[in-house]
Amino acid sequence: MADLTGPGATVLAMADEQSDAPAGDERPDAPAEPVAPAEPVAPAEPVAPAEYRDELPADLDVTGYVGPYLFPPMTRRRIPAAMYLVLGALCLLGYAVSSNAGLLAAAIVLALIALYHYACAWPLVIDQTEALLIASRTVGFPVGHSSAQLAWHGLRSRPIWRILLYSADEPPTMRGLVQIDAVDGAVMGEYTEPNPEDWSKYGLEDTTATA
Repeated sequence: MADLTGPGATVLAMADEQSDAPAGDERPDAPAEPVAPAEPVAPAEPVAPAEYRDELPADLDVTGYVGPYLFPPMTRRRIPAAMYLVLGALCLLGYAVSSNAGLLAAAIVLALIALYHYACAWPLVIDQTEALLIASRTVGFPVGHSSAQLAWHGLRSRPIWRILLYSADEPPTMRGLVQIDAVDGAVMGEYTEPNPEDWSKYGLEDTTATA
């Protein structure tokens, strides 16, 4: 058995110590710096759909019209009437092919609706200008400011004019309401009275007492 207590044993012990030490610049890793947590990302707000707004057809929008306004005639009701007739004819054809009683009932209903639309398609013979002239002759006093309203009367929606008129003096001492048939121009009714409105707040003398 070899003796390990001499100078050779000392050299071996030193070599073992050097082998246990880290070589060169090797050093244990430094502790990593703490990383701040990422900020939470707010969820994207849902995009609201564009707001729907009901709009009048171009021929009924008086704000964008320049010149004398013309009321659309009621004869346009014949357009949906023709559409109902076409749908009714298709339903009748379907009944002839399939003998489906529901199609026959639909054809009859659509035909009745179409006939009603045709019956209500009155021609607007008297326009607003003629109606104002008729109303001016009816009230019996010189007319200043006036306004016209188109309304409908009866089951067949016959068009009538409602004309509101004020006398020509300032402030007006009389006012009247005349109702005129828009098809034949007949005066359906008229009413006149002293103007009860108070015009003093507009800087005008109240003349209703002298009317």
